Parts: sequence; structure tokens; C-alpha cells
Amino acid sequence: MPGPPNEKGQERMSTLRRYVTLLAIFAAVVLAYLANPWLRPPDWIEPYLSIAFWVLSILVIVGLFQDRHDPGAAEVEVEGPAFSRYLFNNTRAGLFWLPIRLFLGFAWLDAGLHKLLPEGKAMGAGWLDGGSSLLGFWERAVAVPDAPARPAITYDWYRTFLQTLIDNDAQSWFAYVIVFGEILVGLGLLVGALVGIAAFFGAMMNMSFLLAGSASSNPVLFAMAVGLILGWRVAGYYGLDRYLLPLLGVPWRAPVVNAPTPEARPAPS
Repeated sequence: MPGPPNEKGQERMSTLRRYVTLLAIFAAVVLAYLANPWLRPPDWIEPYLSIAFWVLSILVIVGLFQDRHDPGAAEVEVEGPAFSRYLFNNTRAGLFWLPIRLFLGFAWLDAGLHKLLPEGKAMGAGWLDGGSSLLGFWERAVAVPDAPARPAITYDWYRTFLQTLIDNDAQSWFAYVIVFGEILVGLGLLVGALVGIAAFFGAMMNMSFLLAGSASSNPVLFAMAVGLILGWRVAGYYGLDRYLLPLLGVPWRAPVVNAPTPEARPAPS
């Protein structure tokens, strides 16, 4: 006789968790084979292993996303130190994040305004008039110098990505994304509006510049952005997030199915 619906759900989640664990192990083995410097795979098989790794990783992410419905998903299995709980969850810790948020916000706003309003030039010169400045940056990044000099880009897949953008004249519209993206990230951080989202997109731009071989201030800005992402609940408390987050709530929070409770036994007569 089939069990109650919640028992069926638990069985499905238990099976899913087993498959996810197995897929994650396979993905880790493939990555270890690809990334270790001592046992390199043959050139002909490396692209197939890379595809296999990404497919397995996507399946693991999807499986973990589905696992959020499990009753045990709401349980804290590994408790963190009290300081980290305070830093990332207590509204009073917003005072700690406030100067970091302002520093990062002014840095992004200044970077965007310098591209939008360059000194002594027309508005958006080199960026909003065709993206010539961005194209020049991409072309310098993808260039491969003669040995022993090392190219700016370490990973070939990122060089291929930038070369694809160059071949398709993407700088004409991508420059708008960068200019106004930097301004919006800066404004969001300064006023404390959706700080976690603003910091995430800022970190994405930092990582893009780093992958293209441009260090500059990007490592420092990236580290600060990671902190704001982790502390998104309270990093904007001394700003608009104090009102926005309670108003918007957390729409990505899935309902957690409660574990079955034992049926009440009749009281003895």
C-alpha cells in the first residue's frame, strides 16, 4: 500500500540527492583530470571532457535547486562562528558595511562617469560613439605576443569569447552596457538599493576585467563586492534596503514541506 504523499516526496528527494552526489563526484574527477599539471589529457579529448564537466555541473546545480524543497533544507547542519552570523545577518553590522559600500559605490560611479563625460571630449567619446575605446581594449587583450612574453589572457575560452565579440562588432552596444552598468552599480551601492544585486554585477565586471588581464584596482574592488554579496541582508540597512527588502521580500524563497508529525494517540481511558 503506497505511503502518504509526504513520504513519496521524501523518497524522491532522497533518490535525487544520491544522484546529485554521484554526478558531483564525476564532475570533480573530470575537473581534477583536466586541471592537474602532471597528468594532462590528450588534446583531442580535452574539449569533450570540458563539455562533460559543464553538463555534469549544470545537472548538479539543477538537482541542488530542486533539493531546496526537502524538509531538511531549512536545517543548519554546520554552524558558523558567531562573528560571521553577526556580520552577515545582524542589522547593526550595516555600520561595518557602510564605508565599504560607499567606497565601492563612488569607485564604480566615477568609472562610469569618466566614460560618459570624458574630460575635454564630447559626451561618451570612445564609448557611446561606436565603442572604439572598448574595441581597442579587447584587441590588446586577445593579442598573443611572441615567446617568451606572456599573453594578457590566461584562458583560451575567454580569448575566444572576446574574439567572437570583436568579429561581430559587439563593441557598439556592449560599451553602453559597461558605461551605464558601472553608473547603475555605483548608484545602487551609494543609496543602498538592492546592494547584493548591485555588488554581484560589479563583481562580474571586476572578474571580466581580470580575465582580460587588467588588474588595476579590480582585485580590491572584487574582494569588497564579495563581502557585500555575502552580507546582502544587512549591507544596505543604512540605505534604501532598510525599506526595500521588507517591501519586496525574498521572492526566490521556496516553500519548505514540513516533515510528517506522528499522529496524536488517544488519551487512555
